Amino acid sequence: MSPQVAVSPVVVPTVEGGVWDLLVIGGGAAGLVGARTAASFGVSVLLVERERTGGDCLWTGCVPSKALLAAASAAADARGAGRLGVHVERVRVDFAGVMAHVRAAITAIEPVDSADALRAAGVQVAQGTARFTGPSTADVGGTPVRFRQALVATGSDPLVPPVPGLRDASPLTSDTVWDLTGLPARLVVLGGGTIGCELGQAFARLGSSVTVVEAAGRLLGAEDADAAALVTEALRRDGATVLTGAPVTAVQDGQVVLEDGRLVPADTILVALGRRPDTRGLDLHAAGIEVDDRGHVVVDAALRTTHPRVWAAGDVTGHPQFTHVAGVHGSTAASNAVLGLRRRAEVGAIPRVTYTSPEVAAVGVGAGERGVTVRTVAHDEVDRAVAEARTAGFARLVTDRRGRLVGATVVGPRAGETLAELTLAVRKGLRAQDLASTMHPYPTFGDGPWNAAVADVRARLAAPATRRAIGVLSAVRRRWLDARG
Repeated sequence: MSPQVAVSPVVVPTVEGGVWDLLVIGGGAAGLVGARTAASFGVSVLLVERERTGGDCLWTGCVPSKALLAAASAAADARGAGRLGVHVERVRVDFAGVMAHVRAAITAIEPVDSADALRAAGVQVAQGTARFTGPSTADVGGTPVRFRQALVATGSDPLVPPVPGLRDASPLTSDTVWDLTGLPARLVVLGGGTIGCELGQAFARLGSSVTVVEAAGRLLGAEDADAAALVTEALRRDGATVLTGAPVTAVQDGQVVLEDGRLVPADTILVALGRRPDTRGLDLHAAGIEVDDRGHVVVDAALRTTHPRVWAAGDVTGHPQFTHVAGVHGSTAASNAVLGLRRRAEVGAIPRVTYTSPEVAAVGVGAGERGVTVRTVAHDEVDRAVAEARTAGFARLVTDRRGRLVGATVVGPRAGETLAELTLAVRKGLRAQDLASTMHPYPTFGDGPWNAAVADVRARLAAPATRRAIGVLSAVRRRWLDARG
């Protein structure tokens, strides 16, 4: 018989009056920002986190993945430096050192999201599991808690599909890949979306034999087809095998079995097929909180759930699963809850970035929408790209009939940074003319969108009616000058 292990009770702070103004369940991006926002208004806030504050972004998502990508990029740059006349004879990857760098990045950033930092901001913290017991009550590790309002921000978990033999193969996910102690010899990545492409390219650059398997007809199905094609080419240049239109039917005997009968040998399998909302053990029904068919907490435009005093933000809702969305929505939900506002959550201008090399950054509508005008500048027309011999990319602007920017896609180095001003332009309904008339520094990769905006303005000036008007104005000006000698 196993020895009895004493379980330490969850320590729940007390609050004056016995009722918390806002109970926040979940310490990821949405919960952290929501809790800090509410505390900044001077109300009492209790944040409950089951594991560790910081959420997926800090521990298993944004931070470790970008640290890994940085190491992989360094290796690739060294191998490819010959294009610039710099020859590196031998590149050696120390995988233990790479993972030490990953852990160091997490350690450096972790204090910002720590319980101590939250307390310093006026948020009380309890580590434990919370569940609703009624419309205004919850249980936190066995301790009853009363609240006036609540914010559900419990995030999401990686989705592992019920493919025969897959679970028996002990697959990795974006949550568990960071436990690796050695570089996989043969890595099969299931899923050609953002996570699959990022991690697949990173491990290929670090030295693994990588195969990316995607059931759909191409990678990055949610992105511009030209952008996806460039990423596919890049993965193959880095040594990865890309198989599209290839559904997986089973995993057996160390091989991934495809629908067409092909077998893909795998020492390690990484599942990157999306994420599902995490509402485990919350007992949402006890508070009258509904979920949709996919398990997302149902919210209205202001992020209120079907319980009028409970709000939700982040991956647990059906909104795009990005850290920046979670943070902004967490702040919106907390402001609405505490101040009685009805601010609508931002859903129209949501930027997204796939951090492959080249990066793919996009916002708003795509080039395939009806009634739009598309202007594209390839990176072989961008002087900075030419100078760095990195011309695999483009900038593409999408405008409506009035010339307003409604969408953009940028492919190339640091495309995510280039996207920032385009996101502002889409959100504020700025015109291509506004972008074109704004002075930009030269030479940068930002010249791509700028030149696309200039091309749009010039094309509109070339329209017959506009040309006639310009002709009249120039003729009047000429006569005025001649009349004055």
